[in-house]
Amino acid sequence: MKKGFVFDLDGVITDTAKFHYIAWKNLAAELGITIDEQFNETLKGISRMDSLDRILAFGKRENAFSAAEKATLAQKKNDHYIELLANLSAADLLPGVHEFLMQAQQRKIPCAVASASKNAPMILTKLGVMDLFAHIVDPATLTHSKPHPEIFIKAAESIHVAPEEAIGFEDAQSGINGLKAAGIYAVGISTDVLAGADLQVKDMTELSIDALLKQ
Repeated sequence: MKKGFVFDLDGVITDTAKFHYIAWKNLAAELGITIDEQFNETLKGISRMDSLDRILAFGKRENAFSAAEKATLAQKKNDHYIELLANLSAADLLPGVHEFLMQAQQRKIPCAVASASKNAPMILTKLGVMDLFAHIVDPATLTHSKPHPEIFIKAAESIHVAPEEAIGFEDAQSGINGLKAAGIYAVGISTDVLAGADLQVKDMTELSIDALLKQ
């Protein structure tokens, strides 16, 4: 029997990807770099600084800024992103998420969040589900970004389950790769094919929590 759940945030619990895209696109434009939604897909699941580095490399400006200047640019992007999230509410939970979390709570199955987003606590609070998670992995404690398994291993440890006793939920290929590298059963939440996922659905309404726990 599985004993704990590990969730990505963006694209699994709520869809803030559109806000990330707007904020990155505007920052890139200020730097004379044009990115599109296809390029933005390559930023899913990775950290803020790694995203900035990819954008700068894409625009051939990877050596144009000091570390301090890059930190300022990343903060500027995040400030804009937070402004865009001002009206986020429980209505922005993705289909099936609240029901699934409530069922997990009723069954005393601990849940953790494994997200590269430093804004996860604020977002979960706005969504009204903060109290349904036992732990949120702090990205500042990580050495590696997804697809490295570090964040998922820490998430499982935080809810006192072994990786093989956990089930992870991800919407990005880097996340699925990280879950599998950690030895965690991987559920893909996407309409796009996620290679290596043990199970894939379009959204969480398709999942049976009891069937999952028996995996």
